[in-house]
Amino acid sequence: QVQLVESGGGLVQAGGSLRLSCAASGRIKSINAMAWYRQAPGKQRELVGSITSSGTTNYKDSVKGRFTISRDNAKNTVHLQMNSLKFEDTAVYYCNANILTYSSPWSSSYWGQGTQVTVSS
Repeated sequence: QVQLVESGGGLVQAGGSLRLSCAASGRIKSINAMAWYRQAPGKQRELVGSITSSGTTNYKDSVKGRFTISRDNAKNTVHLQMNSLKFEDTAVYYCNANILTYSSPWSSSYWGQGTQVTVSS
């Protein structure tokens, strides 16, 4: 069984910063891509950015230059550093990872429970 646990959400004023973390645990053999998604009230879940196992990152246009994704492969963690936050960044943020476990020959996609980020204007 694999679990992804996010932390670091909260309330911040516009222009401020937050750092989200996500730790994967369980019978993990390897982790491929990791990503952050977000879902605002009344909207569909959207991809914020992703990072490959070798560290290549990709971001949604609206967060480029403000958000940075990093990962620690030794600790099975991924982080999302969010700077210059805007009101429109308010959402529940979800961690996602494509993980190969010792229980299956195929990798699967796993999700965290989500963490609320609220930016006050």
